[in-house]
Amino acid sequence: MDKRYFGTDGIRGRVGSAPITPEFMLKLGWAVGMAFKHHGTCRVLIGKDTRISGYMFESALEAGLSAAGAHVQLLGPMPTPAIAYLTRTFMADAGIVISASHNPFYDNGIKFFSASGSKLPDSLELEIERLVEAPMSVVDSAALGKVTRVEDAPGRYIEFCKSSVPTSTSFKGQSLVLDCAHGATYKVAPSVFRELGAQVSVIGVEPDGLNINAGVGSTDIKALRDAVLQRGAGLGIAFDGDGDRVLMVDHEGHEVDGDELLYIMAVDLHQRGLLKGGVVGTLMTNLGLELALKELDIPFVRAKVGDRYVMAELRERDWLLGGESSGHLVCLNHTSTGDGIIAALQVLKALQRSGQSLSEARQGMRKCPQKLINVRYTPGAVSPVDDPDVLAAVAATEARMGAAGRVLLRLSGTEPLVRVMVEGQDAAQVEQEATHLAEVVAKTFAE
Repeated sequence: MDKRYFGTDGIRGRVGSAPITPEFMLKLGWAVGMAFKHHGTCRVLIGKDTRISGYMFESALEAGLSAAGAHVQLLGPMPTPAIAYLTRTFMADAGIVISASHNPFYDNGIKFFSASGSKLPDSLELEIERLVEAPMSVVDSAALGKVTRVEDAPGRYIEFCKSSVPTSTSFKGQSLVLDCAHGATYKVAPSVFRELGAQVSVIGVEPDGLNINAGVGSTDIKALRDAVLQRGAGLGIAFDGDGDRVLMVDHEGHEVDGDELLYIMAVDLHQRGLLKGGVVGTLMTNLGLELALKELDIPFVRAKVGDRYVMAELRERDWLLGGESSGHLVCLNHTSTGDGIIAALQVLKALQRSGQSLSEARQGMRKCPQKLINVRYTPGAVSPVDDPDVLAAVAATEARMGAAGRVLLRLSGTEPLVRVMVEGQDAAQVEQEATHLAEVVAKTFAE
Protein backbone atom coordinates (compact mmCIF):
# COMPACT_ATOMS: atom_id res chain seq x y z
CA MET A 1 0.00 0.00 0.00
CA ASP A 2 1.40 3.41 -1.01
CA LYS A 3 1.76 6.10 1.62
CA ARG A 4 -0.08 9.35 1.10
CA TYR A 5 1.79 11.57 3.55
CA PHE A 6 5.01 9.89 4.70
CA GLY A 7 8.10 10.23 2.54
CA THR A 8 11.58 8.82 3.05
CA ASP A 9 12.11 11.02 6.10
CA GLY A 10 8.73 11.69 7.70
CA ILE A 11 6.25 14.26 6.42
CA ARG A 12 7.62 17.46 4.90
CA GLY A 13 6.49 20.39 2.76
CA ARG A 14 5.80 24.10 2.47
CA VAL A 15 4.25 25.69 5.54
CA GLY A 16 0.63 26.57 4.86
CA SER A 17 0.27 24.07 2.02
CA ALA A 18 -1.28 20.68 2.73
CA PRO A 19 -0.32 18.70 4.66
CA ILE A 20 1.92 21.17 6.51
CA THR A 21 -0.97 23.07 8.10
CA PRO A 22 -2.15 23.53 11.71
CA GLU A 23 -5.34 21.59 10.97
CA PHE A 24 -3.42 18.58 9.70
CA MET A 25 -0.97 18.68 12.61
CA LEU A 26 -3.84 18.63 15.09
CA LYS A 27 -5.26 15.54 13.43
CA LEU A 28 -1.80 13.98 13.07
CA GLY A 29 -1.15 14.38 16.78
CA TRP A 30 -4.44 12.68 17.56
CA ALA A 31 -3.69 9.87 15.10
CA VAL A 32 -0.28 9.25 16.67
CA GLY A 33 -1.81 9.17 20.13
CA MET A 34 -4.42 6.65 19.01
CA ALA A 35 -1.88 4.51 17.13
CA PHE A 36 0.36 4.14 20.19
CA LYS A 37 -2.46 3.43 22.63
CA HIS A 38 -1.83 -0.31 22.45
CA HIS A 39 1.10 0.38 24.81
CA GLY A 40 -1.37 1.47 27.49
CA THR A 41 -0.74 4.97 28.82
CA CYS A 42 0.91 6.70 25.88
CA ARG A 43 3.79 9.14 26.43
CA VAL A 44 5.29 11.17 23.58
CA LEU A 45 8.28 13.56 23.49
CA ILE A 46 8.22 16.57 21.15
CA GLY A 47 11.32 18.47 20.05
CA LYS A 48 11.86 20.97 17.25
CA ASP A 49 14.43 23.01 15.39
CA THR A 50 14.49 26.82 15.35
CA ARG A 51 12.21 27.71 12.45
CA ILE A 52 9.36 30.07 13.28
CA SER A 53 6.55 27.68 12.35
CA GLY A 54 7.74 25.15 14.94
CA TYR A 55 5.83 26.90 17.72
CA MET A 56 2.58 26.73 15.78
CA PHE A 57 2.93 23.05 14.93
CA GLU A 58 4.12 22.15 18.43
CA SER A 59 0.87 23.55 19.86
CA ALA A 60 -1.27 21.74 17.27
CA LEU A 61 0.43 18.38 17.83
CA GLU A 62 0.24 18.84 21.59
CA ALA A 63 -3.52 19.46 21.40
CA GLY A 64 -4.13 16.43 19.17
CA LEU A 65 -2.09 14.12 21.37
CA SER A 66 -3.87 15.34 24.49
CA ALA A 67 -7.26 14.79 22.84
CA ALA A 68 -6.27 11.15 22.27
CA GLY A 69 -5.26 10.78 25.92
CA ALA A 70 -1.49 10.83 25.30
CA HIS A 71 0.85 12.55 27.75
CA VAL A 72 3.32 14.98 26.17
CA GLN A 73 6.78 16.11 27.26
CA LEU A 74 8.13 19.18 25.45
CA LEU A 75 11.89 19.37 24.85
CA GLY A 76 12.10 22.71 23.02
CA PRO A 77 14.74 23.33 20.32
CA MET A 78 16.93 20.22 20.22
CA PRO A 79 18.82 18.29 17.51
CA THR A 80 16.88 15.47 15.88
CA PRO A 81 19.24 12.76 17.22
CA ALA A 82 18.74 14.17 20.73
CA ILE A 83 15.03 13.35 20.48
CA ALA A 84 15.93 9.79 19.42
CA TYR A 85 18.21 9.43 22.44
CA LEU A 86 15.80 11.01 24.94
CA THR A 87 12.89 8.90 23.66
CA ARG A 88 14.91 5.84 24.64
CA THR A 89 16.15 7.10 27.98
CA PHE A 90 12.77 8.49 29.09
CA MET A 91 11.21 5.17 28.02
CA ALA A 92 8.61 7.10 26.04
CA ASP A 93 6.40 5.40 23.48
CA ALA A 94 7.39 7.77 20.68
CA GLY A 95 9.41 10.86 19.86
CA ILE A 96 8.33 13.59 17.46
CA VAL A 97 10.66 16.09 15.80
CA ILE A 98 9.27 19.22 14.16
CA SER A 99 11.87 20.00 11.52
CA ALA A 100 12.55 20.25 7.82
CA SER A 101 16.24 19.49 8.40
CA HIS A 102 18.37 21.25 5.75
CA ASN A 103 15.41 22.95 3.99
CA PRO A 104 14.72 26.72 4.15
CA PHE A 105 12.66 28.24 6.98
CA TYR A 106 9.44 28.29 4.95
CA ASP A 107 9.37 24.49 4.89
CA ASN A 108 8.67 22.29 7.87
CA GLY A 109 8.00 18.66 8.61
CA ILE A 110 7.49 15.94 11.16
CA LYS A 111 9.82 13.03 11.94
CA PHE A 112 9.02 10.19 14.29
CA PHE A 113 11.05 7.86 16.48
CA SER A 114 9.90 4.65 18.10
CA ALA A 115 10.54 3.73 21.75
CA SER A 116 13.91 2.28 20.67
CA GLY A 117 15.00 5.57 19.08
CA SER A 118 14.72 4.29 15.51
CA LYS A 119 12.47 5.33 12.62
CA LEU A 120 8.92 3.97 12.60
CA PRO A 121 8.20 0.80 10.61
CA ASP A 122 6.11 1.13 7.44
CA SER A 123 3.20 -0.69 9.07
CA LEU A 124 2.92 1.91 11.82
CA GLU A 125 3.21 4.82 9.39
CA LEU A 126 0.36 3.30 7.38
CA GLU A 127 -1.71 2.92 10.56
CA ILE A 128 -1.16 6.59 11.40
CA GLU A 129 -2.21 7.58 7.88
CA ARG A 130 -5.39 5.48 8.22
CA LEU A 131 -6.25 7.22 11.48
CA VAL A 132 -5.60 10.67 10.01
CA GLU A 133 -8.43 9.96 7.54
CA ALA A 134 -10.78 8.72 10.31
CA PRO A 135 -13.18 10.95 12.29
CA MET A 136 -11.48 12.59 15.26
CA SER A 137 -12.80 11.96 18.75
CA VAL A 138 -11.84 13.28 22.19
CA VAL A 139 -11.37 11.14 25.27
CA ASP A 140 -13.27 11.93 28.46
CA SER A 141 -11.98 15.05 30.22
CA ALA A 142 -10.55 13.00 33.08
CA ALA A 143 -8.52 10.98 30.58
CA LEU A 144 -7.01 13.89 28.60
CA GLY A 145 -3.26 13.81 28.22
CA LYS A 146 -1.12 16.07 30.39
CA VAL A 147 1.68 18.28 29.08
CA THR A 148 4.98 19.02 30.84
CA ARG A 149 8.29 20.60 29.82
CA VAL A 150 11.64 18.83 30.25
CA GLU A 151 13.99 21.47 31.65
CA ASP A 152 17.22 19.43 31.69
CA ALA A 153 17.02 18.00 28.15
CA PRO A 154 20.08 19.89 26.78
CA GLY A 155 22.29 18.80 29.66
CA ARG A 156 21.26 15.16 29.32
CA TYR A 157 22.10 15.15 25.60
CA ILE A 158 25.41 16.96 26.09
CA GLU A 159 26.54 14.28 28.54
CA PHE A 160 25.38 11.54 26.15
CA CYS A 161 27.45 13.00 23.31
CA LYS A 162 30.53 13.26 25.55
CA SER A 163 30.07 9.63 26.59
CA SER A 164 30.66 8.52 22.97
CA VAL A 165 34.39 9.12 23.40
CA PRO A 166 36.62 7.73 26.18
CA THR A 167 36.37 9.53 29.51
CA SER A 168 40.05 10.46 29.24
CA THR A 169 39.42 12.39 26.01
CA SER A 170 40.68 15.95 25.90
CA PHE A 171 40.79 18.15 22.82
CA LYS A 172 42.83 20.78 24.63
CA GLY A 173 44.92 22.71 22.12
CA GLN A 174 42.52 21.93 19.25
CA SER A 175 41.05 25.07 17.69
CA LEU A 176 37.64 24.57 16.06
CA VAL A 177 35.05 26.67 14.30
CA LEU A 178 31.50 25.36 14.63
CA ASP A 179 28.77 26.36 12.17
CA CYS A 180 25.40 25.53 13.73
CA ALA A 181 23.28 26.74 10.78
CA HIS A 182 21.20 28.95 13.11
CA GLY A 183 19.54 25.64 13.90
CA ALA A 184 18.91 23.09 16.58
CA THR A 185 22.58 22.58 17.60
CA TYR A 186 23.20 26.26 18.37
CA LYS A 187 23.32 25.72 22.15
CA VAL A 188 24.39 22.13 22.70
CA ALA A 189 27.16 21.69 20.09
CA PRO A 190 29.45 24.48 21.39
CA SER A 191 28.98 23.16 24.94
CA VAL A 192 29.97 19.60 23.96
CA PHE A 193 33.26 20.59 22.35
CA ARG A 194 34.16 23.22 24.93
CA GLU A 195 33.54 20.81 27.80
CA LEU A 196 35.96 18.40 26.11
CA GLY A 197 38.66 21.07 26.14
CA ALA A 198 38.61 22.42 22.58
CA GLN A 199 39.07 26.09 21.80
CA VAL A 200 35.76 26.81 20.08
CA SER A 201 34.58 29.75 18.03
CA VAL A 202 31.15 29.77 16.45
CA ILE A 203 29.05 31.03 13.57
CA GLY A 204 25.39 30.35 12.82
CA VAL A 205 24.30 30.52 16.47
CA GLU A 206 21.81 33.41 16.32
CA PRO A 207 18.51 31.86 15.17
CA ASP A 208 15.62 34.26 14.57
CA GLY A 209 13.12 31.75 13.18
CA LEU A 210 13.81 32.80 9.60
CA ASN A 211 17.56 32.35 9.10
CA ILE A 212 17.93 28.58 9.62
CA ASN A 213 20.25 27.14 6.91
CA ALA A 214 20.44 30.57 5.22
CA GLY A 215 24.00 30.93 3.91
CA VAL A 216 25.36 28.77 6.74
CA GLY A 217 25.52 25.13 7.79
CA SER A 218 26.33 21.96 5.92
CA THR A 219 24.31 23.02 2.86
CA ASP A 220 26.42 26.16 2.36
CA ILE A 221 29.98 25.63 3.52
CA LYS A 222 31.45 28.95 2.32
CA ALA A 223 30.88 30.85 5.58
CA LEU A 224 32.63 28.11 7.55
CA ARG A 225 35.52 27.97 5.08
CA ASP A 226 36.03 31.72 5.39
CA ALA A 227 35.85 31.58 9.19
CA VAL A 228 38.41 28.76 9.44
CA LEU A 229 40.89 30.61 7.23
CA GLN A 230 40.35 33.99 8.88
CA ARG A 231 40.70 32.61 12.41
CA GLY A 232 43.53 30.18 11.65
CA ALA A 233 41.58 27.27 13.11
CA GLY A 234 42.66 23.64 12.93
CA LEU A 235 39.37 22.66 11.28
CA GLY A 236 35.72 23.60 10.98
CA ILE A 237 32.57 21.59 11.63
CA ALA A 238 29.23 22.36 9.94
CA PHE A 239 25.88 20.96 11.05
CA ASP A 240 22.56 21.23 9.25
CA GLY A 241 19.42 22.78 10.71
CA ASP A 242 18.38 19.80 12.79
CA GLY A 243 21.82 18.44 13.63
CA ASP A 244 21.72 15.01 12.01
CA ARG A 245 24.28 15.91 9.33
CA VAL A 246 27.87 17.05 9.55
CA LEU A 247 30.54 18.18 7.09
CA MET A 248 33.99 19.56 7.84
CA VAL A 249 36.55 22.00 6.48
CA ASP A 250 40.28 21.39 6.97
CA HIS A 251 42.78 24.08 7.99
CA GLU A 252 43.44 24.88 4.33
CA GLY A 253 39.75 25.55 3.65
CA HIS A 254 39.02 22.33 1.75
CA GLU A 255 35.59 20.79 2.25
CA VAL A 256 35.57 17.26 3.70
CA ASP A 257 32.28 15.54 2.88
CA GLY A 258 30.44 12.59 4.37
CA ASP A 259 32.26 10.02 2.24
CA GLU A 260 35.65 11.23 3.45
CA LEU A 261 34.50 11.39 7.07
CA LEU A 262 33.21 7.82 6.76
CA TYR A 263 36.60 6.79 5.43
CA ILE A 264 38.43 8.37 8.38
CA MET A 265 36.15 6.66 10.91
CA ALA A 266 36.29 3.32 9.10
CA VAL A 267 40.11 3.33 9.02
CA ASP A 268 40.25 4.14 12.73
CA LEU A 269 37.86 1.33 13.70
CA HIS A 270 39.55 -1.10 11.31
CA GLN A 271 43.01 -0.42 12.73
CA ARG A 272 41.71 -1.03 16.25
CA GLY A 273 39.86 -4.21 15.25
CA LEU A 274 36.47 -2.71 16.11
CA LEU A 275 34.85 -2.18 12.71
CA LYS A 276 32.64 -5.30 12.84
CA GLY A 277 31.98 -6.02 9.18
CA GLY A 278 32.08 -3.25 6.65
CA VAL A 279 30.65 0.11 5.63
CA VAL A 280 27.27 0.97 4.09
CA GLY A 281 27.08 3.83 1.60
CA THR A 282 24.41 4.81 -0.90
CA LEU A 283 23.96 5.04 -4.65
CA MET A 284 25.38 8.58 -4.36
CA THR A 285 28.54 7.57 -2.49
CA ASN A 286 31.70 8.51 -4.36
CA LEU A 287 33.43 5.62 -6.10
CA GLY A 288 36.65 6.73 -4.42
CA LEU A 289 35.40 5.55 -1.02
CA GLU A 290 34.58 2.12 -2.37
CA LEU A 291 38.03 1.79 -3.95
CA ALA A 292 39.86 3.06 -0.84
CA LEU A 293 38.03 0.62 1.43
CA LYS A 294 38.72 -2.21 -1.00
CA GLU A 295 42.46 -1.59 -0.66
CA LEU A 296 42.04 -2.18 3.09
CA ASP A 297 39.89 -5.30 2.55
CA ILE A 298 36.92 -3.53 4.16
CA PRO A 299 33.59 -4.66 2.68
CA PHE A 300 31.38 -1.96 1.19
CA VAL A 301 27.76 -2.06 0.01
CA ARG A 302 25.41 0.55 -1.41
CA ALA A 303 21.87 1.16 -0.16
CA LYS A 304 19.20 3.36 -1.68
CA VAL A 305 19.57 7.05 -0.87
CA GLY A 306 18.07 7.91 2.50
CA ASP A 307 19.18 7.30 6.06
CA ARG A 308 16.40 4.76 6.69
CA TYR A 309 17.80 2.57 3.90
CA VAL A 310 21.35 2.89 5.23
CA MET A 311 20.05 1.97 8.66
CA ALA A 312 18.11 -1.02 7.35
CA GLU A 313 21.21 -2.35 5.57
CA LEU A 314 23.34 -1.89 8.68
CA ARG A 315 20.87 -3.73 10.89
CA GLU A 316 20.42 -6.56 8.40
CA ARG A 317 24.19 -7.12 8.20
CA ASP A 318 24.86 -6.32 11.87
CA TRP A 319 27.41 -3.68 10.87
CA LEU A 320 28.15 -0.43 12.70
CA LEU A 321 29.14 2.29 10.25
CA GLY A 322 27.34 3.86 7.31
CA GLY A 323 26.21 7.11 5.82
CA GLU A 324 25.78 9.50 2.94
CA SER A 325 27.92 12.03 1.11
CA SER A 326 25.67 14.77 2.49
CA GLY A 327 27.03 14.08 5.96
CA HIS A 328 24.26 11.95 7.44
CA LEU A 329 26.53 9.47 9.25
CA VAL A 330 25.42 6.55 11.42
CA CYS A 331 27.63 5.15 14.19
CA LEU A 332 25.58 2.29 15.65
CA ASN A 333 28.25 1.54 18.22
CA HIS A 334 27.25 4.82 19.88
CA THR A 335 23.68 5.75 18.95
CA SER A 336 20.55 4.60 17.11
CA THR A 337 20.38 7.18 14.31
CA GLY A 338 22.46 9.66 12.33
CA ASP A 339 24.00 12.19 14.71
CA GLY A 340 26.16 15.08 13.52
CA ILE A 341 27.75 15.86 16.87
CA ILE A 342 28.61 12.26 17.71
CA ALA A 343 30.03 11.63 14.21
CA ALA A 344 32.18 14.76 14.52
CA LEU A 345 33.50 13.56 17.87
CA GLN A 346 34.47 10.20 16.38
CA VAL A 347 36.38 11.92 13.57
CA LEU A 348 38.23 14.21 15.99
CA LYS A 349 39.15 11.24 18.18
CA ALA A 350 40.32 9.27 15.12
CA LEU A 351 42.57 12.18 14.13
CA GLN A 352 43.93 12.39 17.65
CA ARG A 353 44.76 8.66 17.68
CA SER A 354 46.49 8.81 14.29
CA GLY A 355 48.35 12.05 14.97
CA GLN A 356 47.17 13.36 11.60
CA SER A 357 45.50 16.59 10.65
CA LEU A 358 42.14 16.42 8.87
CA SER A 359 43.94 17.46 5.68
CA GLU A 360 46.37 14.55 5.99
CA ALA A 361 43.77 11.93 6.97
CA ARG A 362 41.55 12.67 3.98
CA GLN A 363 44.42 12.01 1.55
CA GLY A 364 44.00 8.23 1.96
CA MET A 365 40.86 8.41 -0.15
CA ARG A 366 41.05 9.79 -3.69
CA LYS A 367 37.65 11.06 -4.75
CA CYS A 368 36.56 10.42 -8.30
CA PRO A 369 35.23 13.50 -10.10
CA GLN A 370 31.50 13.67 -9.43
CA LYS A 371 28.94 16.28 -10.41
CA LEU A 372 25.51 16.57 -8.80
CA ILE A 373 22.92 18.99 -10.19
CA ASN A 374 19.47 19.49 -8.67
CA VAL A 375 16.73 20.23 -11.18
CA ARG A 376 13.41 21.50 -9.82
CA TYR A 377 10.25 20.22 -11.50
CA THR A 378 6.48 20.40 -11.18
CA PRO A 379 5.06 16.98 -10.26
CA GLY A 380 2.79 15.56 -12.94
CA ALA A 381 1.52 12.36 -14.48
CA VAL A 382 4.97 11.23 -15.62
CA SER A 383 7.93 11.10 -13.29
CA PRO A 384 11.07 12.80 -14.67
CA VAL A 385 13.09 9.63 -14.08
CA ASP A 386 10.62 7.61 -16.21
CA ASP A 387 10.22 10.04 -19.09
CA PRO A 388 11.28 8.46 -22.43
CA ASP A 389 13.31 11.49 -23.56
CA VAL A 390 15.14 11.62 -20.24
CA LEU A 391 15.81 7.87 -20.28
CA ALA A 392 17.21 8.14 -23.81
CA ALA A 393 19.52 10.96 -22.69
CA VAL A 394 20.70 8.86 -19.74
CA ALA A 395 21.46 5.91 -22.03
CA ALA A 396 23.43 8.15 -24.38
CA THR A 397 25.40 9.61 -21.47
CA GLU A 398 26.22 6.13 -20.14
CA ALA A 399 27.40 5.07 -23.60
CA ARG A 400 29.74 8.04 -23.85
CA MET A 401 31.09 7.53 -20.29
CA GLY A 402 31.71 3.82 -20.81
CA ALA A 403 32.76 1.45 -18.03
CA ALA A 404 34.73 4.16 -16.23
CA GLY A 405 31.62 6.24 -15.47
CA ARG A 406 28.42 6.14 -13.49
CA VAL A 407 25.11 7.96 -14.06
CA LEU A 408 22.29 8.26 -11.55
CA LEU A 409 18.97 10.08 -11.67
CA ARG A 410 16.73 10.01 -8.63
CA LEU A 411 13.88 11.99 -7.14
CA SER A 412 14.42 13.76 -3.83
CA GLY A 413 12.32 12.28 -1.05
CA THR A 414 11.72 15.69 0.52
CA GLU A 415 11.49 18.24 -2.33
CA PRO A 416 10.30 18.31 -5.97
CA LEU A 417 13.84 17.89 -7.27
CA VAL A 418 15.53 15.53 -9.70
CA ARG A 419 19.08 14.83 -8.57
CA VAL A 420 21.28 14.35 -11.63
CA MET A 421 24.63 12.72 -10.82
CA VAL A 422 27.49 11.82 -13.14
CA GLU A 423 30.76 10.29 -11.95
CA GLY A 424 33.89 9.26 -13.80
CA GLN A 425 37.65 9.53 -14.17
CA ASP A 426 37.78 12.69 -16.31
CA ALA A 427 36.58 15.83 -14.49
CA ALA A 428 35.91 17.83 -17.64
CA GLN A 429 33.81 15.06 -19.17
CA VAL A 430 31.89 14.57 -15.93
CA GLU A 431 31.06 18.28 -15.77
CA GLN A 432 30.00 18.38 -19.43
CA GLU A 433 27.84 15.27 -19.27
CA ALA A 434 26.10 16.25 -16.03
CA THR A 435 25.32 19.73 -17.33
CA HIS A 436 23.93 18.34 -20.57
CA LEU A 437 21.78 15.75 -18.81
CA ALA A 438 20.43 18.34 -16.36
CA GLU A 439 19.53 20.61 -19.28
CA VAL A 440 17.59 17.76 -20.91
CA VAL A 441 15.63 17.17 -17.71
CA ALA A 442 14.92 20.89 -17.24
CA LYS A 443 13.87 21.39 -20.86
CA THR A 444 11.64 18.32 -20.92
CA PHE A 445 9.73 19.41 -17.82
CA ALA A 446 9.62 23.09 -18.63
CA GLU A 447 7.45 22.47 -21.67
